[in-house]
Amino acid sequence: MFDYAVAAVEGALAAGAAYADARVVIATTESIDVLNRAVESVDRTETAGVGVRALIGSSWGFYATAELTDDDARRAGAMAAEIAKASATVPGPPLELADVPVVTDTYVTPHDEDPFSVPLSEKVDLLVDVTGTMEAVAGVALARANLTFWVTDKWFVSSQGHRIHQRLVESGGGYDATAVGERETQRRSYPQSFGQFETGGYEVIRKWDFPGNAQRVAEEAAALLTAPEVEEGEKQLILEASQLALQIHESVGHAIELDRILGWEAAFAGTSHLELAKLNSHRYGSDLMNITADATLPGALGTFGYDDEGTAAQRVAIVENGTWVGVLSGRDSAAIAGLPPGGMVRADNFNRLPMVRMTNVGLLPGDSSLDEIVAETKDGVYMATNRSWSIDDKRLNFQFGCEIAWEVKDGALGRMLRNPTYTGITPQFWGRLDMLAGGDEWIHWGTPNCGKGQPMQVAHTGHSAAPARFDGVRVGVKA
Repeated sequence: MFDYAVAAVEGALAAGAAYADARVVIATTESIDVLNRAVESVDRTETAGVGVRALIGSSWGFYATAELTDDDARRAGAMAAEIAKASATVPGPPLELADVPVVTDTYVTPHDEDPFSVPLSEKVDLLVDVTGTMEAVAGVALARANLTFWVTDKWFVSSQGHRIHQRLVESGGGYDATAVGERETQRRSYPQSFGQFETGGYEVIRKWDFPGNAQRVAEEAAALLTAPEVEEGEKQLILEASQLALQIHESVGHAIELDRILGWEAAFAGTSHLELAKLNSHRYGSDLMNITADATLPGALGTFGYDDEGTAAQRVAIVENGTWVGVLSGRDSAAIAGLPPGGMVRADNFNRLPMVRMTNVGLLPGDSSLDEIVAETKDGVYMATNRSWSIDDKRLNFQFGCEIAWEVKDGALGRMLRNPTYTGITPQFWGRLDMLAGGDEWIHWGTPNCGKGQPMQVAHTGHSAAPARFDGVRVGVKA
């Protein structure tokens, strides 16, 4: 496979590229879906091909082919260079790439059980049993469950001398119960609203104990049908960790992408309220807010050995004690900004141009606990598990809905509440962070469906979080 990547790079250089890199990618995916104890789908797919980038002057060219032959790879490289030449007819300043070490290396995701070696019958039986448990609860009409596994091999070669092979193993899944009442439906999900995904093998599924939580999830869905609604007003808001993870993704992760900050990218999620001139001075939140982008975290979904430019995985400070100090970058954007490259450029397959993507953008833990946060809360709401989100194209004004909430009065959890929502403005909201649970409750939540770009690419990202409290947040908003 390295030979095809080398041929693609040589083809681009022969056609005039100043720099070129190529990725041969073989990606295998297996997904299983079950509804009410009936198997809806079992699907296993494999894609293979080579994608090559060529840089000429100020412009990138990209071309890909699914034909893995030496001649086809060379033609792909030549086509990438021709596209770069065409783009360079509308020139900008010459594009430089930030320096990175040139390496020859191999990286394999640490894992215990190859997910594809686990019998299909075992996986299907797990989902059938889980949906059967949920469906048996009175009021539950729909019980869904799914598992998805990815094994991706990448062979990366650059004209500077990189030669890297990676095998990435990712596993996850989840389930939900939908209860139907006279006037509405309610849903509860586990482990979070679209399942939990991590780097690792089938041990990820065993760890989350799917059978042990199915009864509770279904009973909560049914109970929500008759629970009172969250009343509108300003409250102390406690967020469960997976909801906080999505809050991080939407109001921090997309905003710190350097291509958005520079104005290169506006598709799908808009640009950013951040301005590069305010790096190291902009106040993003309270002193408790410490965010990192860490592609080295064991088990997290945004973990790898090298990004798709050959830059090593690393930990980058993003927010320190409430001050914005870092970005998500690649070799080209980092060079323009005068920053070291962060190793955050990835593509979702061989036939897509690599772009700046989140790795594991997480909130570092504090020194409290959920029990202590509840005990210190006089008048609040504890919300869990995302149901909906809306945020403007600057990543400033947002509204989130959750599946479930509980009233918190005088230091104790009270009534279950339905249809909880909260709203805020990004820096003001994070400025209200006043309590944060510690490392014992810190989880690397995985987001397998982060969309960006045109044509759209789907990235796998991680967001570490522990339960947290925000003081004086508007909740219960209906419009």
